[in-house]
Amino acid sequence: MTDQHDPDRAFFGRRKGKGLREGQAGRIAEVLPRLRLPEGEIGDLTALFPVPVEAVRLEIGFGGGEHLLHRMRESPQIGFIGCEPFINGMAKFLAVIEREGLRNIRLWDGDAALMLPRLPAGSLDATDLLYPDPWPKRRQRKRRFVSERTLALLARALRPGGRFRFASDIDDYVGWTLARLMASPDFDWADENADDWRQPYPGWIRTRYEAKAVREGRVPSYLTAFRRAS
Repeated sequence: MTDQHDPDRAFFGRRKGKGLREGQAGRIAEVLPRLRLPEGEIGDLTALFPVPVEAVRLEIGFGGGEHLLHRMRESPQIGFIGCEPFINGMAKFLAVIEREGLRNIRLWDGDAALMLPRLPAGSLDATDLLYPDPWPKRRQRKRRFVSERTLALLARALRPGGRFRFASDIDDYVGWTLARLMASPDFDWADENADDWRQPYPGWIRTRYEAKAVREGRVPSYLTAFRRAS
């Protein structure tokens, strides 16, 4: 796909790692175009799926796809949009959905912040942002996905009462996100005490990234907020 530029937002991070194997490159060339969200403004999200879906959920930056695949398998009646600009992760994900014949998925391999404005208002049931790049250095923090603008974009796309989840093992990014959620006119933070955001979400599976973080002594946090009704 062609690169898109927005003066208020740009994707930061690697697009590609080691070279793709022939089969992986073939899936990127042939399977991804069939599943990629269409260009331009999108109408009815549920109509994009080849199977009937009751609602649509979004995962931003699905990495290796462990969590997204788990949710797709457990909720075949839900349509999922997976965003992942890193081509190697996308190639591995495509191999699994092709092998298992999973059909409740559409994909976006660019910056989620450029995709969100094209979705119909109130069309998403839930959004997950799990272990995003923390950009820990002070000069890098402007690259973090969570900002006042991106929260407003998420709020526009979520239905009233729609859920937003954010998980990270980097305390500074958790605090950064919480501060912006608390200041947002669009979200209500759902957690009431520290135990709430230290407990994994229902049905949670531990990804390889999270397992490594725990081994290295970092404590994950699991924030939940809901789109205000008005």
